[in-house]
Amino acid sequence: MSILPAEGVAFEFTVPVLIIGAGAAGLTAALAAQEAGAGVLVLERDAVPRGSTALSAGLIPAPGTRWQQAAGEADDPARFAADIMAKAGQEPEPALVDLVTRHIGPALEWLADRHGLDFSVITDFRYPGHSACRMHGLPSRSGEELVDRLRQAAESAGIDMLCEAHVTDLFADGGGRIHGVALRRPDGSEERVGCGALVLACNGYGGNPDLVARHVPSLSTALYFGHPGNQGDALLWGEALGAATRHLSGHQGHGSVAHPVGILITWATITQGGIQVNLEGRRFSDESHGYSEQAAAVLRQPEGVAWSIFDERIAGIARQFEDFRQAEAAGVVLTASSIAELAEATHLPLPALQATLEHVGELKALGRPDEFGRDFAGAAQLVPPFRAVRVTGALFHTQGGLVVNDEARVARPDGSVLPNLFAAGGAACGVSGSRPEGYLSGNGLLTAVALGRIAGLAAGGPAPA
Repeated sequence: MSILPAEGVAFEFTVPVLIIGAGAAGLTAALAAQEAGAGVLVLERDAVPRGSTALSAGLIPAPGTRWQQAAGEADDPARFAADIMAKAGQEPEPALVDLVTRHIGPALEWLADRHGLDFSVITDFRYPGHSACRMHGLPSRSGEELVDRLRQAAESAGIDMLCEAHVTDLFADGGGRIHGVALRRPDGSEERVGCGALVLACNGYGGNPDLVARHVPSLSTALYFGHPGNQGDALLWGEALGAATRHLSGHQGHGSVAHPVGILITWATITQGGIQVNLEGRRFSDESHGYSEQAAAVLRQPEGVAWSIFDERIAGIARQFEDFRQAEAAGVVLTASSIAELAEATHLPLPALQATLEHVGELKALGRPDEFGRDFAGAAQLVPPFRAVRVTGALFHTQGGLVVNDEARVARPDGSVLPNLFAAGGAACGVSGSRPEGYLSGNGLLTAVALGRIAGLAAGGPAPA
């Protein structure tokens, strides 16, 4: 991945707006740029657009939407911004948090009205750190459906997309203006495509072991549950161009990936009163803090695994998610009619497991916090039939990246911007700060869609004077 001099380079053709990456960020940017009046070409390294979006639950947090209002859910951008800042210990850039929390609601309503994406808001539970029900998803509650619907919207809008096109190099002049890119096709042939503006929507560096070891050493040996194409191209290109970066250690982990089959198990299994125990049958943390920071906690346990334990009531809530339905179909969600049967099914020591579940039951009955600080007040008791899934911790995607301004333009350390370079989603620094516990559920798709639309409108609009 290099920055090559643009002088004297001949391009096969040139487009006004070129977008690298066809996930939620890139496809949203493409729809917005075309709406701004620009010709658009999206380059995607895979045969079919999937990316990290397809691996997610496809849930996008947004405040003050018409879906919230219909559900009687009071919310607004300031409240959402306060939740983001509180979860991340006030680390994120306030201006960026304000930007995305103001723009995400209108972006979802635009996708619904202009492109037919039928969002609805989840109202039967809240993810940790959210003070309102603001998670919006499509009917299947899956990232696969989200990226498929965005792709269909782009195709219906007549947006050009070139798949199996791996961008290897950018061509730039001495002032940092991007003139085009070099891309490689599966047969080894290469093409050069010129552009008026370039949007980096190719996510972060979670699939690059060297960069992960450098910036997130605690997860350097963890299962990577993101897209293998997330090699840090945007970060490396940006650094070579002199761009500012921020919070490169920030990331989203997840402490609930079914092991060894690799299916995401919704965190509703925990937030609704479930627990996690290690192979000794004992709890080891406050699971309610969030799934991102729980990844490292699970990995510190014997064999790097844990069992998520819940019941049929919670499983009923979890079944609204396609991933959970797939996990049940795959046979990884075990069922037990008693604690003894649960211990036998999971091969956990019965005395320790029974003591753990009885202690949790007492805490719920008394409404007391436990020794880890988890508050069980108001949580329903777990009752047979029990459910259990063997899980491990995983790295999903990185949250640090290139610093952008209020038009999603890539900035230099002095605050000036590179002439025609934009970044969205995982390519840009997000709003989670530098630590895993700073990740508020949905932060990844929040910046993908909000910054994607902002970048597309700015890249597709008139060039700045």
